[in-house]
Amino acid sequence: MTDPNDVSTAAVLLAGGSGSRVQEDINKVYLPLGERQIVSYALEALDRTPGIDLIVIVHRPEDRDMLQAVLATTETGTPIRSVLGGETRHLSEHAALEFLAPYDRFDLVAIHDAARPFATIELVTRLIDKAAGGMGAIPALDPSHPIIGRDGSSIPNGDLVRVQTPQVFPAETLIAAYRAATAAGFGGVDTAETVERYSDLPVEVVEGDPRNIKITFIEDIFEAEMLALDWEAGNWV
Repeated sequence: MTDPNDVSTAAVLLAGGSGSRVQEDINKVYLPLGERQIVSYALEALDRTPGIDLIVIVHRPEDRDMLQAVLATTETGTPIRSVLGGETRHLSEHAALEFLAPYDRFDLVAIHDAARPFATIELVTRLIDKAAGGMGAIPALDPSHPIIGRDGSSIPNGDLVRVQTPQVFPAETLIAAYRAATAAGFGGVDTAETVERYSDLPVEVVEGDPRNIKITFIEDIFEAEMLALDWEAGNWV
């Protein structure tokens, strides 16, 4: 296994969403979860991961004050910078990558959704280790993990593979792929799609974590509250 301290990684935390599907008027990543905000957990996870030397938070202009409040109350040791996002996920990712482009010391870039508060150090480290071998690394849950519907019932998932974040790629290849994609007017649904279309980089799937949920609907917050209790207790960080 690669020593993560031998590989320099920059992490991009995408925090530019909205609260419409959780029936809130504010960006969902700033909703309370336990005694803090959702984004605080995602930030903490990246901050604690060995080998991550910079965190770039992508945000909306109207969220600037809320972001500053989170940063003021979240203890971190990793340098943090913030950049304004674009109108789409793809453009927000590209904005962060252009911010990172002048830095030539980063071997890898990890792109993570702030709406996934519980990415563990173990998961992020496995992704960095895989990407350090000269490939892209994305976490996913295989079909053996059941999908639970919003009504609590199990949904047949066939051969569906559910992709998570963070997704980790060599920095130079990732930046070049996004420049090519944006020039062509292409916007992928996630980072891997853009890399696979605009580079020859192999992308491998790493086993994800079922606790690494994405908060999309109001029901997800209820599940996250239970997970937060274990997280705060240090049971599986």
